[in-house]
Amino acid sequence: MTETIKPGNYGSEQIQVLEGLEAVRKRPGMYIGSTDERGLHHLVYEIVDNAIDEALAGYCHNIVVTIGADGGLQVEDDGRGFPTDIHPKMGRPAVEVCLTVLHAGGKFGGGGYKVSGGLHGVGASVVNALSEHLTVTVYQKGKVFKQDYSRGKPLNDLTVIGETDRTGTTIWFKPDAEIFETVSFDFDTLKQRLREMAFLNKGIRIRLIDQRDGRDKIYHYEGGIRSFVEYLNKNKAVMFPEPIYMEGEQEGTQVEVALQWNDTYNESVYTFANNIHTPEGGTHLAGFRSALTRVVNDYGKRRSIIKDDKDKLTGDDIREGLTAIVSVKLTEPQFEGQTKTKLGNSEVRGIVDSLVADKLATYFEEHPDEAKLVLEKCVQASRAREAARKARELTRRKSVLETAALPGKLADCSERDPAKCEIFLVEGDSAGGSAKTGRDRHFQAILPLRGKILNVQKVREERTLGNAEIKAMITAFGAGYDKDFDTSKLRYHRIICMTDADVDGSHIRILLLTFFYRYMRPLIEQGHVYIAMPPLYKVTKQKKEYYVYDDTQLNELLDQIGREPKPVIQRYKGLGEMSSQQLWETTMDPATRSMYQVKLADAISADEMFDLLMGDRVEPRRGFIEENAKLVLNLDV
Repeated sequence: MTETIKPGNYGSEQIQVLEGLEAVRKRPGMYIGSTDERGLHHLVYEIVDNAIDEALAGYCHNIVVTIGADGGLQVEDDGRGFPTDIHPKMGRPAVEVCLTVLHAGGKFGGGGYKVSGGLHGVGASVVNALSEHLTVTVYQKGKVFKQDYSRGKPLNDLTVIGETDRTGTTIWFKPDAEIFETVSFDFDTLKQRLREMAFLNKGIRIRLIDQRDGRDKIYHYEGGIRSFVEYLNKNKAVMFPEPIYMEGEQEGTQVEVALQWNDTYNESVYTFANNIHTPEGGTHLAGFRSALTRVVNDYGKRRSIIKDDKDKLTGDDIREGLTAIVSVKLTEPQFEGQTKTKLGNSEVRGIVDSLVADKLATYFEEHPDEAKLVLEKCVQASRAREAARKARELTRRKSVLETAALPGKLADCSERDPAKCEIFLVEGDSAGGSAKTGRDRHFQAILPLRGKILNVQKVREERTLGNAEIKAMITAFGAGYDKDFDTSKLRYHRIICMTDADVDGSHIRILLLTFFYRYMRPLIEQGHVYIAMPPLYKVTKQKKEYYVYDDTQLNELLDQIGREPKPVIQRYKGLGEMSSQQLWETTMDPATRSMYQVKLADAISADEMFDLLMGDRVEPRRGFIEENAKLVLNLDV
């Protein structure tokens, strides 16, 4: 037996609702940021955020996200379920209003949420508008309710289709291919975000299923952000086994902080506001930093390790090798900054500062051995910082001379507009010679690198600055490095890594990327770094020449041109084997070359990967290699 929920007046007000969602379809970027892969996955996060809001309110414990083999995606939770009562103003069931009215979500059921996630806060209605098809199923009041939509418009009324003893909401949707550049969900992208959500909301259980290939992951962390810090430090040697954890609430703002030092030289502090990653920081980060610096210095003075102001530790000294998560949850977060990922609520700084200062001071008093280890590391960092400062001053003084100080092996270009200029970082003098001869001197510069540069993941700043190849890059780019790095001074807007297509070339590439990520991160964030793709083969048949970039292309070409009479196939082992003309035609000519842009999708996963691949610990790296070895199709040693 089916039962139909009677609609109210279906007049002008309802028509305006549909027009509202029509605006979303015309300008989707205003609501979800973009229509590329990032925007596609944002749809999933909007639905998951609704379930997380239920969890924050204490009603939801399990979330299941299923990527369907049919191109759809389903999010299922065991919360209270979307409200199904008739909305007094709209005359429609409240669930329908949530799915068809912009910004309607959260206004129904218990007066809304005290704390709500979601950066854009556009909710389920935007997902509905941008979906070819969406079905909502609500389990509530002992009944199962169901309704279908297409591109934001209801296809039928909310209908009772059965009985149940559970509560919750299930939303299945299929993104609209007319809107999105791609409609294929990426398991790894979702995995990263859902794992993060499980860390930030301790106790919640999130399951991710991919019906396309059978992958199935469960994320459930009773330790919450303590487990998050342990996870981020899993490939590092930590200074003490248990992360320091503190939590508290003041003036309606909940604060959670977990921190732990390790033996590396990099700071890994990540901040969140209402489950939203805030890479630009904000008032919560400022409060954390000020309290941390003050407490460590005060403790050092009381223990006579810091004797006067000239021995005072800076924030950078104290945060060297620190992994920390700062998570705040508040009623009305204010986001600012260029990408709206910086928390602006002024009151949060004092709240975080007082909590961290109080709890960390208590921890140090109760754990003197751990406090001593932290202080010793900070003092070592301070001495190294002074050495690095002298090295930095030397580098900076040389840079002031600009052209006179440019590296001798740099073959510069004549163009002075950085937006038109590009620099090729080339492996060795042999390839460097071909590149210098074959380039367009007007806008292409060449910087040959001798051998493999330093792995900056394993060393402090003063050793990094002592490396000749790194100094050459810093000087050639002209934009400084680390905290002084300024892209407005960059002399080339395209920095192209051009290495051999073998394992040594790949290693040089990742060493370069590690340096850029650690000391010139805006280069990657702003899209200035590229990887050149030189061909692997040259095929000659009947005086015609073809260049191919992998084995699949080679087989396709041979099928196309015929294998008899037998073509001549030359395998390039290195760039130095190519003539300057061949190098220009295949790898350097903007009209014919192939290269890809290095992008930074997620700083936390990038940090994790650089630590894994380039850090000191061998065991995690061996595990990664063993797990991924089967994916390697062509290993050229």
